[in-house]
Amino acid sequence: QVQLVESGGGLVQPGGSLRLSCAASGFTFSRYDLGWNRQAPGKPREFVAGITSAGGTRLGDSVKGRFTISRDNAKNTLYLQMNSLRPEDTAVYYCNAYVPPAYDYWGQGTQVTVSS
Repeated sequence: QVQLVESGGGLVQPGGSLRLSCAASGFTFSRYDLGWNRQAPGKPREFVAGITSAGGTRLGDSVKGRFTISRDNAKNTLYLQMNSLRPEDTAVYYCNAYVPPAYDYWGQGTQVTVSS
C-alpha cells in the first residue's frame, strides 16, 4: 500500500528557509516520478515541483529560482528545499507519487506558514 508522510512544515519568517520531507513506503521508490503540490487558502491546488525517476526536475513558475526538489532513493525520501520564502507560499504542501494503479497518490500534507 502506497503511503506518503510529509513533515518539516511550520512557521517561518519572510525570506527564511524550510525543508520539507516526504517519507515513502509501499512501492519501489527509485522507479517512480514524485512531486510536490500545494493548496493555499482560497486558491486551487498548485503544482510546485516534480522529479522523475532519472532525476530530472521541474518547478512551478511561482517557485522557480527559490525552491529545489530532490530525492534520496536510499532513504525512500523526497525533499523540498524552500528558500526566500514569501507570504504567498503559505499553504498545505502535499507529496505526490505517480505509482500504479492510481498514478497519483497523495500524503496528508504539512502546513507551511510564512509570516512575520
